[in-house]
Amino acid sequence: MSAGTIFLLIFLFLLLLIVIMVVGIYNRLVSLRNRYKNAFSQIDVQLKRRYDLIPNLVETARAYLKHERETLEAVTTARNTAQAAARTAAADPGGAAAMMTLAGAEGMLSGALGRLMAVVESYPDLKADKNMRQLSEELVTTENRVAFARQAYNDSVAGYNTYRQSFPPVLFAPMLNFSDAAFLEMPDQAHREVPKVAF
Repeated sequence: MSAGTIFLLIFLFLLLLIVIMVVGIYNRLVSLRNRYKNAFSQIDVQLKRRYDLIPNLVETARAYLKHERETLEAVTTARNTAQAAARTAAADPGGAAAMMTLAGAEGMLSGALGRLMAVVESYPDLKADKNMRQLSEELVTTENRVAFARQAYNDSVAGYNTYRQSFPPVLFAPMLNFSDAAFLEMPDQAHREVPKVAF
């Protein structure tokens, strides 16, 4: 064999190794991206459940809270805003702007629900209402499910980002159109707490 043939074989072997490595990196990035998108879909399921509970909660409270129309409207408005933000985030799971908008909207909704629950506390008949108790318990359960789903999503995003930022994927990820995914974090500790419901 001539030196040129040996050089060509070595070059082709190295090229084949690089192609195999890039294919492996691409497949792993796709797998990790699909994992965090699936984790976000679990959040989306729980948020939809939460959004479906809120109108029933408001309707149950409306009969008792005739003088608290502002509070009920604030909850409804916050729910609609959060629902729109969730749809946007579902279209772009991992997008920084979508996650930040969703976190802000969810924070506003949690605050409005917290104010509603505080008002409910001052109405003994409403507190004692069977439907109100049941809806409140379902809401608390759903809040816990959202928190668990958010943790699973954030764990998946951390795994994806860690792999994407490690060597050698960091060299190829931008060329393969893989960018960092954003975490879903609530803006402050007050919004991270589940609304307290005491009957």
